[in-house]
Amino acid sequence: MTNSALPALSDIPDAAVPGLLRIENSDREATTPIILDMLRSVYPHDQIFGDFCPVQGFIDAPPRELYEYLADTRCLEEWTYSLRGFTETEEPGLWVSHDRLGDSTRIYTRTVANPDAMTVDYHCAWDQSDHLWMIYLMRVVDAQVVFDKPGSVVLWTNCHHPFYDRNPYQDTAPDKRKVWVGDFWEMFSAGHQLELDNLKAIAEYRAAHGLPIKPDWMK
Repeated sequence: MTNSALPALSDIPDAAVPGLLRIENSDREATTPIILDMLRSVYPHDQIFGDFCPVQGFIDAPPRELYEYLADTRCLEEWTYSLRGFTETEEPGLWVSHDRLGDSTRIYTRTVANPDAMTVDYHCAWDQSDHLWMIYLMRVVDAQVVFDKPGSVVLWTNCHHPFYDRNPYQDTAPDKRKVWVGDFWEMFSAGHQLELDNLKAIAEYRAAHGLPIKPDWMK
């Protein structure tokens, strides 16, 4: 019996993909200095706050309970820095609240959650609900699997949508508001770390005191 499978990358001509580093074309000795050059003590600002904003952390709380808490949009009332006063709209699953970063700013949120993967994606937008373009991607991971200890790992990523640079819905914005959500992009990393720290503090307190991670007021 012969193996008819083609070798890996057989569909791509040699050198057709510039910068592709594999052990076949760059052995360990050649690749080591390239990797060392990537490990810098100082990173360019744009490299950190470019098209992605990732934060992550460990939370000493049961992963399934933490996921169920995050999957309820109302949890944002507790651990986010500035989202307050959540009210469900006439459209099921769509919530409106106030983002106190912007004067008189309404923010709309729809939560898309997958219990099997324990992913929680918050689809949001300032001022209008027709296009929820601000996407907050979160995943809860069982720390027993990745750290060999009880608890949760939370991975959180944002992508730099072009609307952060320009507001295409200016007709829905409050008249006197001077700021746009994209003005804060360079502070997203620090701001999201602050909020992740809030989430950690709240969830760990409840877990340590035998309280449900998802509080009674959300049930």
